[in-house]
Amino acid sequence: MTVSPSRPGGTFRIGGELEVARLGFGAMRITGPGIWGQPADREAALATLRLLPELGVNFVDTADAYGPFVSEELIHEALSPYKGMVIATKGGHTRHGPDIWCPVGNPDYLQQCVLMSMRRLGVERIDLWQLHRVGPDTTPERQFEAIAAMHARGLVRHVGLSEVTVEMIERARLYFPVATVQNRFNLVNRYSEEVLDYCTRENIGFIPWAPLAAGGLARGDNVLTRVAQARGATTGQVALAWLLRRSPVMLPIPGTSSPDHARANAQAATLSLTDAEFDALDRDGRAEWDRLRA
Repeated sequence: MTVSPSRPGGTFRIGGELEVARLGFGAMRITGPGIWGQPADREAALATLRLLPELGVNFVDTADAYGPFVSEELIHEALSPYKGMVIATKGGHTRHGPDIWCPVGNPDYLQQCVLMSMRRLGVERIDLWQLHRVGPDTTPERQFEAIAAMHARGLVRHVGLSEVTVEMIERARLYFPVATVQNRFNLVNRYSEEVLDYCTRENIGFIPWAPLAAGGLARGDNVLTRVAQARGATTGQVALAWLLRRSPVMLPIPGTSSPDHARANAQAATLSLTDAEFDALDRDGRAEWDRLRA
């Protein structure tokens, strides 16, 4: 039997019971410029999605704000009825144009987000629904109460949060189990290191968005490029392999609208870094993060 490329990266049980391959797929880039409208090549986007099961990728992350709505609709067209797939989506971000994002936490709006995502995805329950941002228009507790009610009604199987602090996670956990946290994190962006360490201790899935960003490390002569050359891999594959090793709760979601790029990303799960490689990449990435903040 041929082993799917992403499975060597291991699996994780979301909420302690929903098992997914740790290397997933982020469905933001299957939309148009500015994450707005239809993709430039709709057939390529659909082909990319349909390739995921063959690659062993069974965790797909999207949001109602991607398009808006376009990403969810394409996922439904390409992958429904989702046999063996876990589709996670997000709500709480309104869109007023390309690259414009406005968080809204009104409880009625959040319920509409869940119900409309269910309709677009063609599901009776969302496996993982994430609050895209804690909205500034009402208290976090009112938003958490609304989410807890939808969880209790069975509309949402598991609940996640996005771009939150440890303090906010703990406030949310008073209302519902937090199954995942999605914050920006990569080799050269360590802003959420404290949140990642908390999630690791608490066995909460950590979904790093922008996982392939490597800044200046993706160019020139440095540890990342040297490891990639020595392994016959791309710098992106090495950056993903570093994430997978960084924590057992890490669930990277590299995104693309190209089947070839999706295939290359999935191969990162087969790359096992040595202790020396991991430590050197960690030091170089942290130094780059310190340089960028200076």
